[in-house]
Amino acid sequence: MKRILDVFLHRDLVGKLIQDEHGSMRFTYVPEWLNRPGAIPLSHSLALTGKRFGRNECRGFFAGVLPEQHQREVIANNLGISPKNDFAMLEKIGGECAGAVTFLPEGEELPAREDAYKLLSADSLAEILRSLPRRPLLAGEEGIRLSLAGAQDKIAVHVSREGISIPLNGAPSTHILKPAINKDFEGVVFNEAFCMRLARAVGINAAHVETRKVADIDFLLVERYDRTLTRDERTGAGILTRNHQEDFCQALGIVPERKYQAEGGPSLKDCFALVREVSSAPVLDLNALLNAVIFNVLIGNNDAHGKNVSLLYNEGQTRLAPLYDVLSTRYYPELSSKMAMKIGEEYDSIKVSARDFEGMAEETGLAKPMVKRRVFEFSELVLSKLADVFVDDPTAVGVSKVIEANCKRMLES
Repeated sequence: MKRILDVFLHRDLVGKLIQDEHGSMRFTYVPEWLNRPGAIPLSHSLALTGKRFGRNECRGFFAGVLPEQHQREVIANNLGISPKNDFAMLEKIGGECAGAVTFLPEGEELPAREDAYKLLSADSLAEILRSLPRRPLLAGEEGIRLSLAGAQDKIAVHVSREGISIPLNGAPSTHILKPAINKDFEGVVFNEAFCMRLARAVGINAAHVETRKVADIDFLLVERYDRTLTRDERTGAGILTRNHQEDFCQALGIVPERKYQAEGGPSLKDCFALVREVSSAPVLDLNALLNAVIFNVLIGNNDAHGKNVSLLYNEGQTRLAPLYDVLSTRYYPELSSKMAMKIGEEYDSIKVSARDFEGMAEETGLAKPMVKRRVFEFSELVLSKLADVFVDDPTAVGVSKVIEANCKRMLES
């Protein structure tokens, strides 16, 4: 039996996501959206046209909204659906997603906006965080339809003076909460906090982060860059607005399971070409992307794949989103030193040298002298800022030493 989801951007119906009798998925824009002045595509990979997009064309964007790997399997088991059924999962958890997209069964009206939140006590929050490996994203709980891409345990929350709350019935969240409940990687919360603060210290536009603790669980709060808080001029009340965004895999129509370059995912050449094509301020965003690439190499973030860099659509502008999901994977010796995207011809982060950056410059259309100079300047800048970044945990000290060694090795090269 054919099934249909209405796809909303902000509060506007933009298209229909259809699962046919054979389980294949396709997408079409509705005529009202196509004819609307100022209408924008849902994704760079889904041009604003009356054509029907088949599964291979549209799955990169729609599957990219959903969680991945083990999280996806657990959610599917909890909800009684197939882990490979993107449509069914979007139907169940596609309420509060990254960006400004929402999914509802066809004909179901988008509820009037009444932002509702469930304030959590410390005990309730700790209980939820402990349960995340068994109930990722709290999928299946009454009133909660949250979806976040990625494989890490996390949840979307609303943070205010009153405390931390769970959004209900599609209300917008303000932060992504990442708990330290996976014991495989010691101090991962403090690793990410240190690297994100270091990024800001060297002038990179990165998401704001904060470490907190509840009961015996450390966690990271990452402020959402795709949410904007404004004030009602008449009442002074805060209004939380969603800003649309998509990661580079979605924008290029690449499915999440192929996010690594060696498996068919985006290369740095693809990423720089995408920014040139779509950015409203390409010179600024190309520089920002280059800085992010160099920074990831210096800190030893080998997992910087196409889903960890995004485009942000806001007020008619398309810009490179702030840096997010950044940590030193090199700090954990059991993890591979193979990078998600190669620099020049080199995949091994331990072997990357200034010469490899020259190769990257050539293939991405950047000036070799400028890139080499930037690598040298950033290596010195990161070294000079390490002591200024404080995160109160031994992991941060260890991460700092790894980064210091990387920077010195790069300068020597």
